[in-house]
Amino acid sequence: MQNINEELGQYSELFMLLASVAYTVAFAVFVLDLVRSSKTIQGVEKRAAADAELRSTTPALARESVTVSARSGGAGTDSTESGSAAPVEGAVAETADESMAYTGERRKMARIAVALTVVAAAIHAAAVLARGFAAHRVPWGNMYEFCTTGALVVTLVFLIVLLRRDVRFVGAFVIGLVVVMLNAAIVGFPTPVAHLVPALQSYWLVVHVSIAVISSALFTITFAMSVLQLMQSDREVRVRAGKPDRFAFMRVVPSALSLENLAYRINAIAFVGWTFTLMAGAIWAEEAWGRYWGWDTKEVWTFVIWVVYAGYLHARATRGWTGTRAAWLSIVGYLCVIFNFAIVNVFFSGLHSYSGL
Repeated sequence: MQNINEELGQYSELFMLLASVAYTVAFAVFVLDLVRSSKTIQGVEKRAAADAELRSTTPALARESVTVSARSGGAGTDSTESGSAAPVEGAVAETADESMAYTGERRKMARIAVALTVVAAAIHAAAVLARGFAAHRVPWGNMYEFCTTGALVVTLVFLIVLLRRDVRFVGAFVIGLVVVMLNAAIVGFPTPVAHLVPALQSYWLVVHVSIAVISSALFTITFAMSVLQLMQSDREVRVRAGKPDRFAFMRVVPSALSLENLAYRINAIAFVGWTFTLMAGAIWAEEAWGRYWGWDTKEVWTFVIWVVYAGYLHARATRGWTGTRAAWLSIVGYLCVIFNFAIVNVFFSGLHSYSGL
């Protein structure tokens, strides 16, 4: 067995700290992008309301306003369409393009946030690879490594999707979760670089845990989308009822239905992965302990997660559980994932007690 490279392990921990800082800055810029978008929209609405009031009181001023708008490239016309002087009952809440294509104005803050996320992901990847090379194995043998690797996969999936779709609206939520995951690993689950315990020294570790990491990362993204769906749904109901639009920044987010459909498709893919995780775990258990299933706490909660997401997919596809009910089922499923990782691994002893703590 090769010796542990302690120096490379220390560099890995340093890179992980730097990645956490970079992610935190990216998260702050994503939030600033949403806040700035909200202020811009509110400013446009105020100008539109003022223009409408002037046109209703002074026709001459109205004509002058139209002339000025024409000279400025039609900005006044767009403003009028994007807001009104007062809430209208039965109005439709404005949302981003449902195709999630890159349209509209170029948001500078969002572009900076994405660039910072790419830098953070590069540092993060260096930290994970350094950890693996330091231990001469795949870097997911304990809670620290599972959490840091999972956070990296979440970021990479987010960046890959950005190549085809404008999902920067979910950046604040996704990168916020990545920051929480990294800080939880660094502060809550610190584990020195070490060799694997004998039970984990199997090729099934690569198969079982890698699929579990990818599936958990996809569940993390759908969790963020489900939270956004609930916010957008509430906003749409309020606007239709003629109430003030409290979340103006949600106009850069697609409709609740679009978010629900995308989350459903991603959850379906993640569910297939989790099914393979459950099957691979059972095969590995038979090889290691001579039985496929033993009602160990970890095994039970892995199956509970499978049941919750199976119920979510079934209820939405055949029982008409759409809208907020589907979103809540998705959120409950992710909370089960968190409970399985953060609570079961720490507070329940069993054959799967590999937290490293």
